[in-house]
Amino acid sequence: MSDPKELKTLSEAKTYEMVRLLAEGGMGAVYEAKQFGAEGFEKTVAIKTILESYSTNPEFVRLFIGEAKLVADLVHENIVQVYHLGKAEPIYYIALEFVDGINLEEFINWHLDRKRLPPADLCAFIISRVCRGLEYAHNKRGRDGQLLGIVHRDVSPKNIMINSEGVVKLTDFGIAKARMLMEQEEGEVLMGKVEYMSPEQARYEETDCRSDLFSLGIVMFELLTGRHIFETEDIYETLRNVKNKPIPNPRDFRKDLPEDLVKILMSSLERDLNKRYATAGKMGFDLEYHMYHKGYGPTNVTLGNYLKEQLLNKPADGHDPKEAKVAGGGSSADSSVKIAHRADTLFGDLLRSKPESDTQVQ
Repeated sequence: MSDPKELKTLSEAKTYEMVRLLAEGGMGAVYEAKQFGAEGFEKTVAIKTILESYSTNPEFVRLFIGEAKLVADLVHENIVQVYHLGKAEPIYYIALEFVDGINLEEFINWHLDRKRLPPADLCAFIISRVCRGLEYAHNKRGRDGQLLGIVHRDVSPKNIMINSEGVVKLTDFGIAKARMLMEQEEGEVLMGKVEYMSPEQARYEETDCRSDLFSLGIVMFELLTGRHIFETEDIYETLRNVKNKPIPNPRDFRKDLPEDLVKILMSSLERDLNKRYATAGKMGFDLEYHMYHKGYGPTNVTLGNYLKEQLLNKPADGHDPKEAKVAGGGSSADSSVKIAHRADTLFGDLLRSKPESDTQVQ
């Protein structure tokens, strides 16, 4: 081998062994896998693939490759990291950080199944971590120093993960928009989960980082109240709701919510872009001030212990002064809380042509 000081290229085939199927959808699948290296090296990763039937579809392949390239340099605690884009003929795959935990949809449904709601301070903490991940992505610059202009466009409970240590991670940038990716389709296609779209997204208008914050507000409302603001069984009605339905007061469904937390939530759900939060950093700061300005507040340890004891049936680790309060359910047991199960069927990701009228989706 060449002198290490002169080394320019390392080339080695990567070997992955699938351990188990984690999730499967209409267009792809995610596996837990082991990556092998020299001298018995092993690393647990997640492998995301396109189904073979879609591997010949140029549009899906382009989106899949675009996701890997876009997220490759997004290195942040609150974003699932991409390690590798590969191809095992004829299937493309992405090697991702493996998250040993659950997604936020599972977290929400676990509580609804037990007619409970999560403690409000933990809800604020989860959303604040997503804010910090989005802040990083929105502010990411390319090698030329220019803002990449990343907009996730698919912020939803399924795309927010919580690992067993309480670390919150945003994932699935599969339909993200960036300066060099997807921007040209905006205004012509509708992409994402309809019930979590921003009004401007639903109207086929150009989006910026504020669109992600509206979507995160929908998630926050659902996490705090157990209610989805816009979702119905009819996709067209859901789209109309996103654009026009008045935002309900979350205290109508959960009376114990602190006033300042409600104010943060409602600011994220402003349809007027000039009134909505301008940045994820500002929304994250306000949530952190709400949690910590009087002293101790929730941390990764708090959330991790809650997750282990309540949902994962694992022993909690470490010492956390808030543990006694959280483990007892806190405000989630308030008898004034009204809980309604969310719909079992969710609309999947859409890739649709712009309709001729405002009330139609082709």
